Amino acid sequence: MPPTRATAVNARILRWARERAGLDLGEVAARLQKTPEIIAAWESGEAFPTYNQLELLAESVFHRPVAMFFLPNPPEEEPIEREFRVLPHTEVDQLSADTRYALRDARAFQRSLMELTGGRNPAERVITKDFSPAREADPLSLARRVRAYLGVDSESSKGWDTPREAMTWWRDRVESVGVFVFKRSFDQREVSGFCVFDQEFPIIVVNNSTAFTRQIFTLVHELGHLLFGVSSITSDEAFDQRLTGPTRELEIACNRFAAELLVPEESFPWADFHPSSLDEFAQVNARRYGVSKEVILRKLLDRQLIDQATYASRVQQWRNEGDSRAEGRGGNYYATQAAYLGKAFLSLAFSQYRAGNIGLPELADHLKVRARNLGKLEDFAFQQG
Repeated sequence: MPPTRATAVNARILRWARERAGLDLGEVAARLQKTPEIIAAWESGEAFPTYNQLELLAESVFHRPVAMFFLPNPPEEEPIEREFRVLPHTEVDQLSADTRYALRDARAFQRSLMELTGGRNPAERVITKDFSPAREADPLSLARRVRAYLGVDSESSKGWDTPREAMTWWRDRVESVGVFVFKRSFDQREVSGFCVFDQEFPIIVVNNSTAFTRQIFTLVHELGHLLFGVSSITSDEAFDQRLTGPTRELEIACNRFAAELLVPEESFPWADFHPSSLDEFAQVNARRYGVSKEVILRKLLDRQLIDQATYASRVQQWRNEGDSRAEGRGGNYYATQAAYLGKAFLSLAFSQYRAGNIGLPELADHLKVRARNLGKLEDFAFQQG
């Protein structure tokens, strides 16, 4: 008996979902082990997938609920170009399907936050409310104000034993002022992270596959974007070089903001620097401040103590040598999920469940974790503090 076809599927939504995912016909066909002509026939309504094929297409390729493909019209979603206005269209076009899925996930987390809190951020202070978006603000003076706001002095933000400890510390400080920080591993490795601006529920997502020192810089760089009142996606330095005009100026401002927040001018040992000991100087101070050697190098470049050619060659050399890596993929499932979701979001979701305000299915939906895994996730997350 031939398999039953999903003849009621909306062909327009099939095409819409593929285009929103940033995939072409060939990519979808390869994942389903079909030909592009078969996928095109489904999208034109000339043929129909089986229910098993539709389920695979929806859940594994497009990351959408199967029921959506039977709606009369595609759901309304704000285009990436509109939400991330500072990104040139050429850069948006280069976002992979996995990165686009991560952006959609972040919006889902924002909706969860709205539902779990009744629309009000539970933090005592929310930095995006207390700092009005000001694109013209001097990044160095802004960083100094933010350090005071976060309660970060010259001693409390240095001297960690490992970059992992430093990342945990900075994440806690940022989450304490109403910014929810999530992590995930990106297939598009050049993407360092992104932020979604909202005065009530600002979100930062950091690429967990990068070195912890890189994660720290990404975290505070995205905080800069939030304070300038924009949603943005941050990639590697080649991405910065492709930008022009106001968008490039904003990236430079956020880089300067991040460098000053992490390594303040007044405590930096300028007098100890000598060009002949550049590598040792960068290594010692990177460890001292819990940042990458690139951040130290950037401070020296901004002061014109080294030239652009020296900066570029050292950065390339250090990247080739590698750095302290993050958790990455695999390992303990519960440790990974706890790291991805973060203390602030986990505490909020589980407290609402324990208070009887949401049920187990709703909790699983908010956390994007299967219901059978929630008990062990809770035990692990809160045993770890």
